[in-house]
Amino acid sequence: MDEVATAVAVITCHGRDSSVGQTTSALMIVPDAPPTVLACVEVGSPVGAALAAHGAFRVNYLAVGQDDVSDAFTGHRDDDAELRDFTGGDWDEHAPAGPALHDAVASLECRVTGLYERGSHVVAVGEVTDATHTPAGDPLLLVRGTYRRVEELPLPVFPSFAPARPRHT
Repeated sequence: MDEVATAVAVITCHGRDSSVGQTTSALMIVPDAPPTVLACVEVGSPVGAALAAHGAFRVNYLAVGQDDVSDAFTGHRDDDAELRDFTGGDWDEHAPAGPALHDAVASLECRVTGLYERGSHVVAVGEVTDATHTPAGDPLLLVRGTYRRVEELPLPVFPSFAPARPRHT
């Protein structure tokens, strides 16, 4: 699974006593009507527990340069403690569904429509109820356990065909 490039995001929601968050790269957008997100979080994590209680969550897609925010919600920032806090980054902790990172590449507010436990993770199915984006930021990617950035490559031009571009649906 580490060979596939994935976007890095922090899943947030409001817990019983405080807001909680967890970094994940296990996400999938389902471009359906209505738009839907599948997000995986650890079973025993504070976010996993809060999803069922709160019924909503937010996906904050991180930008290049926000690896410190990612690390804060994975516990990698400090070897002695598992830190999952909102001290790094510019957060709106009162945003509906969960705290919103102001300079995230994209932020999706979701209503929980299903929770499924699979092994060590909970798959949260969320209907997107609101979305915002920051067009200036490039997404932070994870490949082989390290952060990466998108690099634009020229598309090949075939002599017998007009320049082709992928179609967006």
